[in-house]
Amino acid sequence: MPVLNRIASYAEEMKGWRRHLHQYPELAFDCHRTAAWIADRLREIDVDEIHEGIATSGLVAVINGRGEGPTIGLRADMDALPIEEITGAPYASKVPGKMHACGHDGHVAMLLGAAKYLAETRNFAGKAVLLFQPAEEDGGGGQVMVQEGVMDRFGIERVFGIHNAPNVPFGHFQTTPGPLMASVDTAYVRVTGKGGHGATPHETVDPVVAIVAMVQAVQTIIPRNVYALDEAVVSVTMIHTGSASNIIPEDGTFAATIRCFKPDVRALLKKRFHEIVEGTAAAFGVRAEIDYDWGYPATINHEDEAEFAAEVAREVSGAEAVDARANREMGSEDFSYMLEARPGAYLFLGTGPGAGLHHPAFDFNDEAAPVGASFFARLVERAQPLG
Repeated sequence: MPVLNRIASYAEEMKGWRRHLHQYPELAFDCHRTAAWIADRLREIDVDEIHEGIATSGLVAVINGRGEGPTIGLRADMDALPIEEITGAPYASKVPGKMHACGHDGHVAMLLGAAKYLAETRNFAGKAVLLFQPAEEDGGGGQVMVQEGVMDRFGIERVFGIHNAPNVPFGHFQTTPGPLMASVDTAYVRVTGKGGHGATPHETVDPVVAIVAMVQAVQTIIPRNVYALDEAVVSVTMIHTGSASNIIPEDGTFAATIRCFKPDVRALLKKRFHEIVEGTAAAFGVRAEIDYDWGYPATINHEDEAEFAAEVAREVSGAEAVDARANREMGSEDFSYMLEARPGAYLFLGTGPGAGLHHPAFDFNDEAAPVGASFFARLVERAQPLG
């Protein structure tokens, strides 16, 4: 079964929805205008319930099926990124310094398309609960929604989500049971020594050489402390210090992103990072202050739900277009919190050639919206059939 004919007929409307949202991006939890616009569309669609102000600016919609049954959750994130858009599209961002560079506008269009179909046909039992979530990019809106009790409040038993994937063949789905995306932690380190003239280094305690040693040493954590088959990443991404070529600065900072899939590896990475930085600081006579931000956990699909989602994807796109044992990746997702709270699965949907995610030239492929909406709709109908 390809894209549902009824949903295919919404294609231009979904394109209009997506391109409207693209022009008015909002960041993190400050998605109030976006949420209000979504709520207006949901009222037009005639869903049964709309609950606003969840996780500050998130909202939940409920569509009742034609009989008693379980409740399934479908999630779309709706926040944008602090990036200046360079697409030149007629519907480009009207907000300086902000753009939908990750396709969350497309995710919303997909879920709205599925909502319109489900509210019209109601060819399922139980309830479909639509989760429009803020702050995926920054702030962990998925965690906040879970903490605010959306799973219990709405009786959600299983939960599913999609992310667009540029440069994956159009209409192809990718997922896998177990870990799909990594946990992400961020370490910020401030190193303080004693500044002075570059001509008299013996009178200083140089934080620059200490930082260089720390950065080199933390790169040994993966090859010398982590089992070779346990994927992990430690990447130092920022170093800031100094103001002139002849001055040894008083202090400096560096930051690293730290990613893996297993909780025990995650704990080991934190332990060794602290030990190496603090030990190196002692050796160089400087002071090191570490702010270790424990971020999103790994996105871990539940086996039964991942297999079921792959079956539905095959109905929509064909067996040859579904990779149900895709390679996991080191990116991260706060949908992980929802998967910790309930069984479910997360999938990638290929949108064909284009600029990558988080690139200022990125633009969501509108032709993919009916594919994603059809997947969501069939997921509900297959999971909760009438009779």
